Amino acid sequence: MNINDKVAVCSRSFSRNEELRSILLNKYKNITFNDQGLSLTGDSLVSFLSGHTKAIIALEVINEKIISQLSELKVISKYGVGLDMIDMKALNKYKIRLGWEGGVNKRSVSELTLSLMINCLRKISTANREIIEGGWRQHKGNQLTNKKVGIIGCGNVGKDLVKLLQPFKCKIFVNDIEDYGSFYKKYNITTLSLDNLIKKSDIITLHIPLDSTTNNILDSIRLSYMKTDAVLINTARGGLVDEATLKSMLLESKIAAAAFDVFSKEPPEDMELLKLKNFISTPHIGGSSVEAIMAMGMSAIEGLDKNFVPEIYS
Repeated sequence: MNINDKVAVCSRSFSRNEELRSILLNKYKNITFNDQGLSLTGDSLVSFLSGHTKAIIALEVINEKIISQLSELKVISKYGVGLDMIDMKALNKYKIRLGWEGGVNKRSVSELTLSLMINCLRKISTANREIIEGGWRQHKGNQLTNKKVGIIGCGNVGKDLVKLLQPFKCKIFVNDIEDYGSFYKKYNITTLSLDNLIKKSDIITLHIPLDSTTNNILDSIRLSYMKTDAVLINTARGGLVDEATLKSMLLESKIAAAAFDVFSKEPPEDMELLKLKNFISTPHIGGSSVEAIMAMGMSAIEGLDKNFVPEIYS
């Protein structure tokens, strides 16, 4: 840590958190917080970061055009775990160091995922809405116990979800580009191709990053493989699912229900989708538990001093 370092905090939620502010101010004296609550993109992001040697970012897009204009910037630390907004090649090219730790919010996301599964199966949101509107109708739902759960992506969140599902005695299917053989064996997990996982699962949940290989990974063809009584959960990233096709399938009862915490455009604008009785939406709160916010904040602060230049493999 250099006493002369100038730190910019782009994240609005970090800037509003008095405890995180206090901890950071005890380490660095020259800090610019995003106290105006600005959504920083393009030129406004460059202007905010200019003159700073270190930065804490959240969902801001960091690409080569941005980085090339910030000659003084040496370190970017991530408040959160997703790296899809950061151009790793650009960081490597300009030798900018990255502070990042994976999995710091995994329990927050996995608990939300579990709650959305049960909500969809027991039609909790629909029943609640009907009561508010003056109705009183008992809905027949389904139990999570003994269901076939397909987990697409078995990284930090996926593994944590597997652990949470153990008391429910679910049959768990996994699809991942990595082979976590010992973990799969320990929890009696079956690995399947993506298409087979979709066809066999009662509940499908996404836990993968968004990149060129996963964009629209659940397209109209793959969505058509889902069982008519199946449920789809997305607490990972918007852009993984063809939302227009999903809406049509929900309208036509080609699948039972879906619950999304993330959308291709946020906030989402398709009110027809959002108002469907068999669709549950939350405003990207997967990592927003009090505990996860503190864990992500502490990780971001630590990342200002413990960091690395990302390696690029051809």
